[in-house]
Amino acid sequence: QVQLVESGGGLVQAGGSLRLSCAASGRTFSNYAMGWFRQAPGKERQLVAAISWSGRKTYYADSVKGRFTISRDNAKATVFLQMNSLKPEDTAVYYCAADSLRIDAVRLGSSYDYWGQGTQVTVSS
Repeated sequence: QVQLVESGGGLVQAGGSLRLSCAASGRTFSNYAMGWFRQAPGKERQLVAAISWSGRKTYYADSVKGRFTISRDNAKATVFLQMNSLKPEDTAVYYCAADSLRIDAVRLGSSYDYWGQGTQVTVSS
């Protein structure tokens, strides 16, 4: 089992920045590919960014490319999502997720093994 706890959400004005953190406990963090998802009211959950075990491979949704950066610190068992130039349409509950992959790759799609409880991000115009 892997437990994931997100933090860092909040209310920010458009153009501002937030840094989300996801602390993992349980099994060896460095064995897991990680992802950040978001879900806005009335919309499906969307993969925003993903990162491989090593951190060398990343993926970003088109809507956040150039504005968001995913990173990880395996020694601290934490994954981060730096969000810059935030827009009102970024408003959502943000979730981190972990998935055990046999190779050093990103996991696309939503079939992750473990999920956090989510943190609210609200961007005002």
